[in-house]
Amino acid sequence: MTGKTILLVEDNPKVMRNNITVLKSRSAKIISASNLAEARDKLTSFFDKSPGTADSAWPDAAVIDIMLPDGSGFDLLKEIRSVSSLPVLILTAKGASQDIVTGLSMGADDYLAKPYDLNVFSARIEALLRRTQVFNDSITIGSLRLNLISNQAFHGTKDLLLTQKEFALLFMLTQNMGKKLPMNVMYEKVWGLPSKEDSSALRVQISNLKKKLVEAEDIHIESRRGEGYSLIIQ
Repeated sequence: MTGKTILLVEDNPKVMRNNITVLKSRSAKIISASNLAEARDKLTSFFDKSPGTADSAWPDAAVIDIMLPDGSGFDLLKEIRSVSSLPVLILTAKGASQDIVTGLSMGADDYLAKPYDLNVFSARIEALLRRTQVFNDSITIGSLRLNLISNQAFHGTKDLLLTQKEFALLFMLTQNMGKKLPMNVMYEKVWGLPSKEDSSALRVQISNLKKKLVEAEDIHIESRRGEGYSLIIQ
C-alpha cells in the first residue's frame, strides 16, 4: 500500500482516526472527508489541477460510509461511477444486507459491515488494490474501452483505429471527464511542444476523433469555441 492514496469518507471521528492510523501504518496517503459535501469537494479538486501534474490523478481507492449526515454514500458512489472506475469499498451497518446488495449492484468493489477488525479492513483494501492493478492496462468509459498497453480504443469489439495522437487526446479527456481542457494545455501535453496561436492541428485531430466516436452514442466531445474541449458521458 506504500504510496497509494486512499479517500476515506466517514462521519464518526473515532472510526476515522482508527482507519487513518492503520492505513498510515501501511504507508498509505490519506484524504479524509466527514460528509458528502466535503468528499465531493475533495474529488472535484483533482479535476481542478492541470493535466499531467503529480497530483492531478484521482485517489487509488475510496472507502465510503453509507450513512452520512448530509445524505447517502450511495449518491457519492453513483457520481464516482458515472466518471471513473475508482476502486470503492463501502462500509455498512452490521446485518444491512440490502445495503450490501445495493452497493454491489451500483458498482462497489467490496464491502465491510461495522464494527470490523482493523487488520481485516487493511487487508481488504490491499486485496482491492491488487485486483484493480491486474486490470489497470485498460479503462472503460461508457461504451468505450481503452487499452493502455496497445493504445487502442474499442466500441464493443470494434477497434476504432485511432492514431497515436487521437488516442492520447481521448485518454486525456477521459482522465478529466466533464472538465473543460484548454486547447493550449492539450496541445502542449500531446504534441510535447509549446502551444502556439495556430490551433489547426489540434482542431483537425479532434474532428477526426469525433468522427470515429460517432457510433458511441453515449460519448460526446463538447467543443467550447476558443476555450477547449470536454468529454461528456450521457
